[in-house]
Amino acid sequence: MKIISFPLSFDEIKDLKEKSGAYLKLTVDIEKKVIITDIKLHADGERVLLEKGSRSENIWGGGINLDSKTIDVMAVLNIRPNMGNNSLELLDPVKRDKFIQIVKEFFGELWEN
Repeated sequence: MKIISFPLSFDEIKDLKEKSGAYLKLTVDIEKKVIITDIKLHADGERVLLEKGSRSENIWGGGINLDSKTIDVMAVLNIRPNMGNNSLELLDPVKRDKFIQIVKEFFGELWEN
């Protein structure tokens, strides 16, 4: 498990890829701008974020493919009918954009190299 709270260098991204493969599951606190990766389940990342004081409504799951440089917002964790999200996909456009922007910021070196 890796906790990320700042942009990664290209070498750090390369190390993550060597350790975990091209696709990384991500659990993101979209308000505190913290990413948990190198996890088996998005819920594992959620647990860590909750222990660190994050609020459930700010925690969403998805992933990044380091080869194709694509970001997705799909996770079982995202099924939250009580928050108006009845899908694996993060449907709220504002929350979705925050998720994607944080991932792009922290993994920005992918697009630079």
